[in-house]
Amino acid sequence: MALLERVSTLVRANLNDLIDKAEDPEKMIKQVILDMQNQLLQVKTQVAIAIADQHLLEKKQKEDEDKVIEWMRKAELAVDKKQDDLARAALQRVESYRELSDNFTQQVTDQKAQVENLKTALRQLEQKLTEAQAKADVLIAQQRRARAVSKASDAKMAMGDNSKAAAFDRMKRKVAHSEAMGQAKTELAADNVEDRLAALEKEDRIEQLLTELKSKRGA
Repeated sequence: MALLERVSTLVRANLNDLIDKAEDPEKMIKQVILDMQNQLLQVKTQVAIAIADQHLLEKKQKEDEDKVIEWMRKAELAVDKKQDDLARAALQRVESYRELSDNFTQQVTDQKAQVENLKTALRQLEQKLTEAQAKADVLIAQQRRARAVSKASDAKMAMGDNSKAAAFDRMKRKVAHSEAMGQAKTELAADNVEDRLAALEKEDRIEQLLTELKSKRGA
């Protein structure tokens, strides 16, 4: 039946392979678990129906077996009473119910096999679902870590790009040049002040020497 085929497909499914091939692994595993839960519910329903059908067939089989016994007793009674026609009629009923009983016996056998198949599928699917639920958090965490590592690698590669590295070096040189210019201007300004002060001090010494010279010369 189609249901068992779908269950078989889910049971055989390799979760790791499904996740590796999925564009969105987290969404994929959640969908797989949801599919398993839906199929599990359907299988449980089918198991219940199959068991009910089995009980019904067994009941019919038992009724026909009881009819065989009942009409055989009537045939024996007719023989005892020397009523061969009634005995023949009763024996015809015996054969009729025996055929029905045999038919139901085969149906019961087939139904039992179907019930066992469904129960096996149910157990396998329950086991697979338990496995998937147990792995879900781990697999999702692994995929998230893998994405994080991939993004980190991309960022590292981007930082290592030659054009960006060259632009960064140019910026460093520009900043260094600006700092050097600023320092030079500061030094030049400082030198200008010192020169002016030195000139004033020189003028004072000259005036002092002139005064001393005039004093010596009596001027």
